[in-house]
This record gives sequence, structure tokens and C-alpha cells, in this order.
Amino acid sequence: MAVSPLFIVFTALLGLTCAQQQQALLDYLERRLTVIEDRISLWHDQTNRYAGELREFKQQIVSLIENAEKDRETLRTDMENTNTRVDRLEREMDYLETQNPAPPCVEVDDKLVEQQVTKVKEKNKRKYEKLTDCRDMISSIKAMKILKRLGGPKGTWTKDVVAENQKVYVFNGTGQTTLYEFSTGRELAASPGLSRAKHINLPFPWGGTGHTVYDGHAYYVKEGNEFQVIKFDLQNETVVDSAVFPAEDQVPVYGLSPETYIDLSADEEGLWAIYATKENEKNICLAKMDPKTLDIEQMWDTPCPRENAEAAFIICGTVYVVYNTKLPSRSRVQCVYDVSDMVTNEDAPLVYFPKRYGSHSSLKYNPREKQIYAWDDGYQILYKLNMKKKLEV
Repeated sequence: MAVSPLFIVFTALLGLTCAQQQQALLDYLERRLTVIEDRISLWHDQTNRYAGELREFKQQIVSLIENAEKDRETLRTDMENTNTRVDRLEREMDYLETQNPAPPCVEVDDKLVEQQVTKVKEKNKRKYEKLTDCRDMISSIKAMKILKRLGGPKGTWTKDVVAENQKVYVFNGTGQTTLYEFSTGRELAASPGLSRAKHINLPFPWGGTGHTVYDGHAYYVKEGNEFQVIKFDLQNETVVDSAVFPAEDQVPVYGLSPETYIDLSADEEGLWAIYATKENEKNICLAKMDPKTLDIEQMWDTPCPRENAEAAFIICGTVYVVYNTKLPSRSRVQCVYDVSDMVTNEDAPLVYFPKRYGSHSSLKYNPREKQIYAWDDGYQILYKLNMKKKLEV
């Protein structure tokens, strides 16, 4: 059992006289106080040293933060200057390309051009009869609005070109069977996902992103090798008609969208099909369809190449093909074909889309709103257009 030192001291004091005991106790206490004072002094010195080191460290941190703030401000200024220079350079490039438009997107081969012209003449012996007096064409892109990001990187969203309701339809992905219907675009923007939408089950999965909604019906291409066009009644949710597209040996219509073989589009003139075949593998073809019977009324070979094409849309019988690069850059309308021969590549303005995320998987024009419904890497985007009239020929 351990014995306390204090007990030993008091035991020793018992053998001393009272005066000696008091003096011994005072001496002991004085030694203990001296030791405590020495320790307190040591702690005080260490505390002062630590406080001084902490102040120096704080001053160093403050200095580093100030330098970082200065560097950040310098970097921000450099970024703003760089953005200004890039914007100015893009405007200068747009101006130069407008003043010196690029040549038509065809190979400079007289025999090839002659063969293409011959094919077009043989296929179009009759003149295209317009259904309306529409003479609008794009002048420029007025504004852009990013509605939200909903769904996968590729898909289609659009409104009914004919019906006056505000319903919005979403085809998410390149091979599904569920069509999503929102009552308005505002409801789509406010929706956290697709759960709030009305789910419409289609009888067959679609292929690609070339779908459209026209006069209460959804028109889409059935997934598979037959390229069967399906006409689906959105109100009754039944298939009204179907037809195999009358073109052999089809290839993807856009070089940058290999999932889409037929791009169905609607405008003021009705229903169209944009496609490509091995017979004319390098360029895009166009067909006018009867929306009631799905019959092909007329077909054209366009001079617009498939290579680097990402999507297209049609306004007043004029197809605008949008191009990009495999490494996403600025999308641009680089080739135009008008079935009524009122617009040529030389007449059409060079239209650039604002640079965003990747490349458009679909572009759907709405003639009532003068807007394009675009799907870009999962983002739903609206492009407001400035229009002008076609020149009479």
C-alpha cells in the first residue's frame, strides 16, 4: 500500500516541538508555493509564446487571403477581357462569312452536279403545289430560353403545329414507348421530373428522335429495320394508320445523330419526312407526306450533305439543315433547300445558334409561335426567331 508524502511529513512533525513543527510546516508550504509559482511562470511564458505564434500565423493567413483575392480579381478581369475578345472575334467571323458566304455544301464535280440535277428533274416533273401562301424564312435568332433539363441526353419535345392548345409532348430517349404530355410549357418547367405528366403508352417503341405532333396525332417511326411510320391518335390513344416508308437501303439522315433514319417534321404546308438512302448517300433527301393517308406526295434530292449534320427543321417548305462538329462547337444553318425554288443558299442568311452544351438531337419548328423547340444534351431550349419574306423569283 502506497504511503502519502504528506502523511510522512505530518508523522515526522509529531516528534518535534510545537515551534519546530510550525517552522517546518511553513518551510514545506513555502517550497510548494515556489514550485507552483515556477510552473505558473512557465505556463505564462508558453502561453505568451503560443499567442505570439498564433498572431503571426493569423497575419500570414490574412496576407495569403488578400493575395488570393487579388489573384482572383486579376483572373476575373482577364476572363472578362477574354470573353469580350472572343465575342468580338465571333461577331467579326459572322460578319465576314455573311459578306463572303461559304460555297454550297457539295463537291465541286461537274459530272456529279449534272447527275444530281438530272435526278431531281426526273423525280420532280410536276411543280410543287403549295397548300398555303406562306413565304416566311429565317432572318436571325432573336432570343434563346433554356426551359430546364429533363430526361436523357437525346430526345424530342414539341407542341402540336395545328391545334391551338398549349399541350407539350416529350419523347424521352431514342427508343421508348411512353409519351409524356404536359398541359402547358409552364407545367413542364415547374415539374421536378416526368412524374407529373400524363403518361401515354404507345403500342410500339419509337426509333431515333424524328417525331412530331400534328393535328391531334403523334407521328413517329417504329423502331426496327422496316422504317414504319405510325400515326397515333392522342385523344383516343389508338393507332389510326401506319405505312412503311417507300425508300430502300436507308442510312442515318444526320451524320451526328446516327439513331435517326427518318426525321418527321411539320410546318405550315403539312407533314414532311427528311431521310437519306445509299443511292444518294452523301446528301439528304426530302419527301412531302399526306398526313391523312401517310402517302408520299413528292420527293426531292437536296444538295445538303449528311456529314456533320446534327438536325434539321422546315419552315414554309424550306428545309434548314443544322451542322456542327464531332467535338461540339457552335451549331449553324449551313445548307438550305426550298422546294418552291424561292430560296437558295446564297439568299439564306448564315444563322448561328448560341453555343450551349453539345449538339441538338432534335429541332421542331412551331409556326404559330415562330419558335424552335430544341433538345440539347438533355436541356429543353426555345429559340425565338426573327422572320422575313422570301424573294419572288
